[in-house]
Amino acid sequence: MFKPEDISQIAARGSKFEVVKQQIENFKTGFPFLKLTEAASIYHGILKLSENEVLKYSSVFDEKIASDIDLIKFVPASGAASRMFKSLFSALENHENGVSEAEIKKDKEISLFLNQLKKFAFADDLEELANASNTESRLKSLLESLLLDGGLNYGNLPKGLLKFHRYFEEIRTPLEEHLVEGASYCRNNKGVVHLHFTVSPEHQQAFEQHVNEIKPKYEQLFEVTYQIDFSQQKSSTDTIAVTPENEPFRNSDGSILFRPAGHGALLENLNDLDADLIFIKNIDNVVPDHLKQPTVDYKKALAGILFNLQEQIFYYQKILHEHHPSTLESAFYAEAANFLENVLNITPPQNQYYSEKEELFYYFSKKFNRPIRICGMVKNEGEPGGGPFFAQNRDGSVSLQIVESSQIDFSDPEQAVIAQNATHFNPVDLVCAVKNHEGKKYNLLDFSDPETGFISLKSKDGKDLKAQELPGLWNGSMSDWNTIFVEVPVETFNPVKTVTDLLRKEHQTK
Repeated sequence: MFKPEDISQIAARGSKFEVVKQQIENFKTGFPFLKLTEAASIYHGILKLSENEVLKYSSVFDEKIASDIDLIKFVPASGAASRMFKSLFSALENHENGVSEAEIKKDKEISLFLNQLKKFAFADDLEELANASNTESRLKSLLESLLLDGGLNYGNLPKGLLKFHRYFEEIRTPLEEHLVEGASYCRNNKGVVHLHFTVSPEHQQAFEQHVNEIKPKYEQLFEVTYQIDFSQQKSSTDTIAVTPENEPFRNSDGSILFRPAGHGALLENLNDLDADLIFIKNIDNVVPDHLKQPTVDYKKALAGILFNLQEQIFYYQKILHEHHPSTLESAFYAEAANFLENVLNITPPQNQYYSEKEELFYYFSKKFNRPIRICGMVKNEGEPGGGPFFAQNRDGSVSLQIVESSQIDFSDPEQAVIAQNATHFNPVDLVCAVKNHEGKKYNLLDFSDPETGFISLKSKDGKDLKAQELPGLWNGSMSDWNTIFVEVPVETFNPVKTVTDLLRKEHQTK
């Protein structure tokens, strides 16, 4: 299956041969479905905060960061905007294939785009380019000027660099909105706002140039110092592609094809960061200033909850670290068990609490000594995305997990019913702590579940292939973290999946 030159290629990529062989086995055996036990709901796996509680936990956060706490905002930003413009690309292709403009404009998204064109933040730039075009068809000149190189080239740029929001005196990109938002809750006691963006190699220079242009303005406006850095998805995390027969898929030159392994590959990037608190939020989930306050309030509240929880967990970590199983009283084991089950929502394997003290000590040590994440959840209003569930882990325990639909066995009627009972979904709104009670950083790779990957069917050069994604960053990659779910207002979730999403009131300025 593998030639000597294949081994050399794998080593040159920084990948491990044993890992690649395991990926081949994953293609052969598939990934097991996650076993759901029930959907998480309000007051049963999902906390719902009152206004007073939001204020209380925000105050906890404010008091904590008055001390020397390192904060980072981690923003996955490598995704290209091409999918935003899928319908517009189709319209341009149809136009070039001779489809009439009247027929093209019957598409609802095309019609909406054209009728509301002036409401887009990039409208003036687009109109100027289209008007200067020699193309006779205004529709074609608009589409080419927006999408292609020579125009705005939005079809080939990352979302973070597109013009999203128009204000009275300025226009902002998502990257700028993250700088503005970060100044509200990610400023340390020295006035430093640290943001880390994951970007694709071909776009990093453009991101850096944009930062250099805008950074002085926002530093002066908010009286902060921005520390902005970038990382790229590591080629060593790419996964091997295979033929339908599970043989390595080869390029025309005979080399093996490796493909990016989804956002789960960013676990390596996250693992490289060293901070006391890490906020995670996607690049396109931003709103104009007049809608930012709920986001700021709840980000601070989630962080306050994390600090409170961390203090309690550190207490248990310290005791377990300093004592021998036999020296701890039964009352401690009962207290620790109660905290795990009723605060962290972890149900032990059957009869675990009837084990010997040594076994309980090991079980508690393992469950308390893990990274922590507080995850915002919004009410499910039909948006796609992973949902909050109680699910069984490999050790037989049950805990809170963010579960994607691809991880659920919908052919099992019981599992399908549990999935249908989900009331919330994951908007990628996380606050994370990745150090133990001694301040030592965890190796996050140790807390990922490798059995939660995903296989999809793709093609290259007209040939079918199978591709493999690593466990999702906030799904399987964090499955062995201590987890708390908190309901956050739906107005804090405003992703831009298609260009016409920018016409929603949440993305229009007053």
